[in-house]
Amino acid sequence: MDWIRLLGMRFSGRHGDLPGEQERPQPFEVDVELGLDLSAAGGSDDLAATVDYAVVFSCAQRVVTGRRYHLLERLATAIAEEITGALGQSRTPPRPRTLTVRVRKLQPPLPGALRAAEVELNRRWP
Repeated sequence: MDWIRLLGMRFSGRHGDLPGEQERPQPFEVDVELGLDLSAAGGSDDLAATVDYAVVFSCAQRVVTGRRYHLLERLATAIAEEITGALGQSRTPPRPRTLTVRVRKLQPPLPGALRAAEVELNRRWP
């Protein structure tokens, strides 16, 4: 399996269960990994033979900046759904066989030092 990875995408969003988290934007970091066959793109050097990184980036950005969720689990799921929908509407293959979404809250409201709180989702298709 081949991989496309977009790592460390940073956006400001209003996600969390505490009232202040819904009011003030805070930093989030997103990773997306797509497992798929990249042999056609590697052989042709043609963007139409692969996944457009800009589409994946826009999906993550749209969800993090445009909606509000209480849970990181729901935020990650919404990003996965948005990407799956966008790629499912693509007119050309390849279709990803796996999708991994990682969402990190960089400033979680916890009583101590912590680099981030992270949720990872993995989706697979035949």
